Amino acid sequence: MRVCGFTMGPMPFDFDAAVQAPFRMQPGLRRLAPGAVQLTPLAPGAPHQRAKLAVLAAHADQALCRDPQFDAAPALEALCRHAAAEHPSAWRWQGPAARALLLDLAVAEGRVQAGPAAPDELVACLEALPADWRLAGLLSLAFAEDFAVLDARDTCVPWLAVALPSHWAPEDKVGRPFAAVHAPVADNALLLRAAPALARLVSGEERWERFVWTVSAHGRLDAHPKRLPPQRWSGVDVADAWWRSERQTFIPVPQVRQAVFTILAEVRPLAQAIDTPARAAQLHAAVASMSPAVLDYRGLTPVREPLLDWLAARC
Repeated sequence: MRVCGFTMGPMPFDFDAAVQAPFRMQPGLRRLAPGAVQLTPLAPGAPHQRAKLAVLAAHADQALCRDPQFDAAPALEALCRHAAAEHPSAWRWQGPAARALLLDLAVAEGRVQAGPAAPDELVACLEALPADWRLAGLLSLAFAEDFAVLDARDTCVPWLAVALPSHWAPEDKVGRPFAAVHAPVADNALLLRAAPALARLVSGEERWERFVWTVSAHGRLDAHPKRLPPQRWSGVDVADAWWRSERQTFIPVPQVRQAVFTILAEVRPLAQAIDTPARAAQLHAAVASMSPAVLDYRGLTPVREPLLDWLAARC
């Protein structure tokens, strides 16, 4: 079906797998089913594209980040090859030239090539980026997902193209090892212990996915902390809250012991997402079981009781 400017099947977030009680901060990896897609092509004007365009035009330095010593070429080539194989009607890769067919735009060796149907605002955005970031910029505007590279050799994240982060700042994470990246995460002991094994796993031959979620006071796809009000819940009723979810997948690049980490953020009204008594009960149990540290980390401490009351009324 066609939704909001891009073509997709059922919503990729697996509610039953992701929303569990007692709630625990854990990797939650599962193997991708054969034939499962990892990328979502965007037509011109899609909501994810508009949100990314606004960020790349005004805050590119906060979205496109890398360790200056890191060579991203193998990971970018793997991502481009994967995109072309998965969506041949949307992306073509003839290294070093990449073409976003739905946008009538291409980047070849850092040069922007615009066809007659290319939207002017996308052309201007790409041309304003440094030449060595234009391929990443085209990927960001052509697909709904954000991207990062995980290096299994040291568990660092040396490269990010993340325009729509979920309440974290990409510029603060680049070049840091997994343990440092996840240090602010509440109840993170299990995640940190699993870091080396997790990095080895996702950079191997198999493909993996995981899901994360939260309840948010706003419906913005761009949730960079520097671009949000400091008091998230001030004046916001729980009935007007939003459901924010992410499907995260890994495209392995085993020859260099890396993986491209894809992040598909989705937001929708909470009442639309929690649309059955069973889902309300499931989410109620998960929120009720969260530790104070997790509630605080997710910004839910001020609304825990109103949220639980709202959910109980819908069970």
